[in-house]
Amino acid sequence: MQKLDVVTFGEAMALFIAGNPGPLHEIEHFTRELAGAETNVAIGLSRLGLKSGWASKVGSDAFGKYIMKRLSEENVNVEHVFIDKRYPTGFQLKEKAAAGDPEVQYFRKGSAASFMGAEDFHKEYFSDARHLHMTGIPLAISSHTRSFAQTALSYMKELGRTVSFDPNLRPTLWSSKQEMIEVINQFAVKADYVLPGISEGELLTGYTNPRDIASFYLDRGVKLVVIKLGEQGAFYKSSSEEGIVNAFEVKEVVDTVGAGDGFAVGLISGLLESLPLHEAVFRGNAIGSLAVQSQGDNDGYPDRHELMEYMKRPI
Repeated sequence: MQKLDVVTFGEAMALFIAGNPGPLHEIEHFTRELAGAETNVAIGLSRLGLKSGWASKVGSDAFGKYIMKRLSEENVNVEHVFIDKRYPTGFQLKEKAAAGDPEVQYFRKGSAASFMGAEDFHKEYFSDARHLHMTGIPLAISSHTRSFAQTALSYMKELGRTVSFDPNLRPTLWSSKQEMIEVINQFAVKADYVLPGISEGELLTGYTNPRDIASFYLDRGVKLVVIKLGEQGAFYKSSSEEGIVNAFEVKEVVDTVGAGDGFAVGLISGLLESLPLHEAVFRGNAIGSLAVQSQGDNDGYPDRHELMEYMKRPI
């Protein structure tokens, strides 16, 4: 098996994007795409030339076959994806929003991915990777996926691998806001890099100032906190440096979904390539801004040449 630069895990779904604006129940034509925060990151990293792998379960159905086909086309390693004949692959419907965040309706309860537990974890697959990227979504999907996440995090930390954590909050998947905050933070403080959006950081820590949000995690052992500030760029802080990196100017926001995952792609790839911290965050901002200018969750993610050309633009 090939050596992996980054491994991640979670649930992927078939995504149906409305062909025109309006209430979802009135839309007759949809475009099919692939959705999943962790698959977004795996795809983005692969396009930059890094070897990425994704672990999960999919159903033995058309959606599952579609997900496997798409990831294989993107050169994402899927050797740790299991086909489950008992449960289906989830899917979602996404509004074509005129502005702002689109409405998304999920059909994922009882999906194959929700039954991926600690017993499905393969040490050999994960030990082959330099870095683990995880989000807060598997922590919310089910007790099975939370157990898998705990196993993966503990194992990679034991091996001395670096771990990035994007809270990627999904309040509707949690039984209460308090449970969400407690569990997300239990995992976040064990990561090396924590990547919340500003509103997520405020909710998780109770602080509103990015510096205070970052200090909350740094004081608990995290090495680096990068806070996504939207149009204001991103704030980063470690034990030795901090700063703000301006955002790229975007004339028209088409769809905001996938921007945070794109940011993670840029940051993680930069850190793995030993770029100065400021430059790694700059790369994250670049891919995040490209993401919001396209309809699909990962359609706007660039290859390496496209990224380098884009980053030459004035911001």
